[in-house]
Amino acid sequence: MKTPFVVDFAEGQLVTTLLLVREKEIRTSARSGKSWLELDLADRSGSIPAKMWDNFEAIAGTFERDDIVRIRGRVKLYNGQKELTLEQVISVPEHEYELGDFLPHTKCDVEKMYRDLCGVIAAMANPWLRRLASSVVEDPAISPKLKRAPAAMTMHHAFIGGLLEHVMSLIALSRGVLAHYPELDGDLVLTGIVLHDIGKIDELRYARGIDYSTEGRLLGHIAIGILLVREKIKAIPNFPQPLATLVDHLILSHHGSFEFGSPALPQTREAVALHFLDDIDSKMAAMRATHDCTAGAGEWTERNPALRRALLRADRYLGFVDHGGGSESVPRRDAPVAPKSPEVLK
Repeated sequence: MKTPFVVDFAEGQLVTTLLLVREKEIRTSARSGKSWLELDLADRSGSIPAKMWDNFEAIAGTFERDDIVRIRGRVKLYNGQKELTLEQVISVPEHEYELGDFLPHTKCDVEKMYRDLCGVIAAMANPWLRRLASSVVEDPAISPKLKRAPAAMTMHHAFIGGLLEHVMSLIALSRGVLAHYPELDGDLVLTGIVLHDIGKIDELRYARGIDYSTEGRLLGHIAIGILLVREKIKAIPNFPQPLATLVDHLILSHHGSFEFGSPALPQTREAVALHFLDDIDSKMAAMRATHDCTAGAGEWTERNPALRRALLRADRYLGFVDHGGGSESVPRRDAPVAPKSPEVLK
């Protein structure tokens, strides 16, 4: 395993380590005319911008985007953010690194999640929806991508296996919602959960880095997903057209508004439920990632790009200190005291 990771970089530290090149560009200042090499470097713990100011012309031709490179550079703060000033960049052959050090990966068991998903689909009562969902999930051309694809490039579940983790999280969330609102068609909601983001298996590239594919840039995951699902529906003889339209609507409307890329607004109970389930899971996952990547910071996290704001670490604000046992917490003397619940006051 390589060391150190990006998350361990400290201001002023001179680091020598392996990193993945996510972006590469030679930039020139319009004011001074000075050029430099601008990189975005990453490993599985996070990313960091980097600049090389001197003697970079020849070096820039020795590696490309998505290559693994060995860098030497110093960490500094610029506008409150860490970045690297590079002294050396050397391309590294594949046998000298483990790809798992550079791509973040779900902490869940991928094969177990996939088996559980197949089990949920097999339990559907509606034979048309059951056949449709299984024809997608169990397609040998799709299932390897489904097990590996991220759910997004940066916003939420932006790691290998993230799409499958997102789907299984939505299924867990939906159980309470379906029990609370019996008027919802449970199989239709589950079908929407399984298929709403299926286009991401081809919208994104995730072999070495995580980025948009050309198809993804041109079409987006909603259009890709609709095309895929319609092909599967066509392959099922006599699939009811009204049901096909409702499935299409779930995919087309799941972002909830035109502003966020939905070609249609949610106009069925199941579409509204799917949108809000998707919204809360994506936002909570984005918040979790922000908290995790700023674990060593103070009461406030760095800016969350999905919510466009910094987040309060409420546990630190309240002053609770975990002593490692997971059950004993001691508040700071100046921490506000939470009011007791009515049950406790009785």
